Amino acid sequence: MEKITINTEFIKLDQFLKWVGIAETGSHAKDMIAEEQVKVNGEVETRRGKKLYPGDKVEAFGKTFVIE
Repeated sequence: MEKITINTEFIKLDQFLKWVGIAETGSHAKDMIAEEQVKVNGEVETRRGKKLYPGDKVEAFGKTFVIE
């Protein structure tokens, strides 16, 4: 599990996936989310604009990230 610190109130899911290197581009992030390959707090998330806040957990491709 990797801890990721954000310096804003929240970060959108598609931006987060690009930031941590899981997605190469915004369209890649969009496709991953649409194909239900991403979980937020244990639930499949299909909204690319989902706001992530400190304490949220993101899982994708066998990696887990916790937002601080």
